[in-house]
Amino acid sequence: MLVKLTSELLADAEIKLEKTTKKGNASLCGAFPQSEKLFFKVSAPRVWGVRDVVLRLSRDGEGDRDFPFVSEGLGEFSLELSLSRLGEGLYWYTVLFLRGEDTLFAQTSDNVHFRLLTNEGNRFRLLVYEDGFTTPEWFRGGTMYQIFPDRFARSGKSEKRSDAEYCDDWYAPISQYGNVPGADVKNDLFYGGDIYGVVQKLDYLSSLGVTVLYLNPVFEAYSNHKYDTGDYTNVDSAFGGNEALELLISEAAKRGMRVILDGVFNHTGDDSIYFDRYRRYGSDGAYKNPDSPYRGWYHFGRSEEDYLSWWGIKILPKLNHKDESCRSYFTAQDGIGARYVKKGTGGWRLDVADELSDDFLDEFRASVKAADPEAVIIGEVWENAADKIAYGKRRRYFRGRQLDSVMNYPFRTACINFIKTKNGRALAETLTEIYASYPKCCADSLMNILGTHDTERILTVLGDGSYQAMSNHSLSTHTMMENERYKGKRLLKAASTIQYTVYGVPSLYYGDEAGVEGGRDPFCRKTYPWGKEDKELLEHYKRLGALRRDPVFAEGSFEVKDSGVGYIIYERCLAERRITVISNVSGMDIETDVRGRDMITGEPFLGTVPALTTVVVE
Repeated sequence: MLVKLTSELLADAEIKLEKTTKKGNASLCGAFPQSEKLFFKVSAPRVWGVRDVVLRLSRDGEGDRDFPFVSEGLGEFSLELSLSRLGEGLYWYTVLFLRGEDTLFAQTSDNVHFRLLTNEGNRFRLLVYEDGFTTPEWFRGGTMYQIFPDRFARSGKSEKRSDAEYCDDWYAPISQYGNVPGADVKNDLFYGGDIYGVVQKLDYLSSLGVTVLYLNPVFEAYSNHKYDTGDYTNVDSAFGGNEALELLISEAAKRGMRVILDGVFNHTGDDSIYFDRYRRYGSDGAYKNPDSPYRGWYHFGRSEEDYLSWWGIKILPKLNHKDESCRSYFTAQDGIGARYVKKGTGGWRLDVADELSDDFLDEFRASVKAADPEAVIIGEVWENAADKIAYGKRRRYFRGRQLDSVMNYPFRTACINFIKTKNGRALAETLTEIYASYPKCCADSLMNILGTHDTERILTVLGDGSYQAMSNHSLSTHTMMENERYKGKRLLKAASTIQYTVYGVPSLYYGDEAGVEGGRDPFCRKTYPWGKEDKELLEHYKRLGALRRDPVFAEGSFEVKDSGVGYIIYERCLAERRITVISNVSGMDIETDVRGRDMITGEPFLGTVPALTTVVVE
């Protein structure tokens, strides 16, 4: 891995550990296809007194196996490791340096760099995945735009619900919320946004460089957020119905965009054709009818009121994927997953993927990819997905049979912390660890977020110092002060430039480019301010969208070159093309030896990075 680091034990000596494949340097990689061979080489100065080197490796949950290096003399040691002998799976390894009577262990924090200790610490992660596993090429290098359908744009073409409340004033503050965070809310306040409205705004989205439209749930459901699905076979009539979705798919394709849907397959609504708690659909619902064809789809106890629900929320009864008829409804060749891909969607974002079983994900991928090998499957996973343990079980998302990639919450957390705490090394470590943990095709397909429907608006997070302590009542009418908004915009420009230039696919939450503010749910779900956009931010995001067309952001390698208090410097490289990104979130200008053209402004870059600025230099 061509890692060179001074040991804390012998500060006057250095050791090199190189990891390569037949394709060349593999220093930044920690995931490989099963047919790959890894070549390790150690260079240890004579002052170390190293007589033997051993690679100690264990398959996840199993015991250690030792692989001795071959001595080549003069402190040089080598090892060839054939991954086909190991087999697909997750492995952990360290390198032991035997010196007389003591042993030093290589310990890593980011799966790339290491230090040597007398006791074993964190091991390197090695993920071996199936040969042939890849992710859709069209998705990599794109720009995603997330839309909460009720709040993006309204056409006036869709029918209004008779059992819901509508806000005629598109710009009115959100008035429906709980007395305290987490309190029960009906969520039946609608603003009238619909899919026809999205169609009308496709040219606007095209101006942002958008290639992927990610729609929050659109299927028939009682609430405005639609995570309480009522019927997976029908798009909600309040959003325009099935015809509106078909039109969007067709019109988006004309502009080089694909539409991916939100798959909420862990639970349904209690007011659904499957559960039918309120007897709106007839007599076949599982709640009242023990003989219902859907009865086995849910987890019932001794009474109809005793059923398992998602996180104890009774309106969201949890589905039983061990029931074959339930699972196949979504994962069969003619199931919900494949059905909408056959209709022309670009794939799925899977809600709470950690709660979907391995069998479900295996079958879902098989059916969706059979319908369209280029369909993308993104999972909602909040941690490192390469070694994620959920509900006591190690997940195998990236071994070739389940997900293409995941939402990159570790990036969001690390980027925000960098902006707020100025700790560039922590951001560098997170970026390096994720890149060195995932198959490269998965890293290039990560859904890089700064804001979503589940998080506070990023402008508020970066600029507003008081929103977290406010009550819901105060948040409903709260706006940032002018100086807070000015600060937030500068920091958002710096953060979004990182979001658009690291590996993966930036996901822009609707309205962030227009300067929408908002605290916790539901105040992060305000309407898009058509005609009242922040023009400065909007132009910034248009430039970022244009920047994404450069192939280096789709396939280029990623490497952090330097980091420290208030700054991080990384490179994206593809063939002979090299782009350097420098983010300076300190309070003063910094000088670098980088020269070239600033790809954001088009002006010559002479080495000075202003405070609170990220530059992209070619």
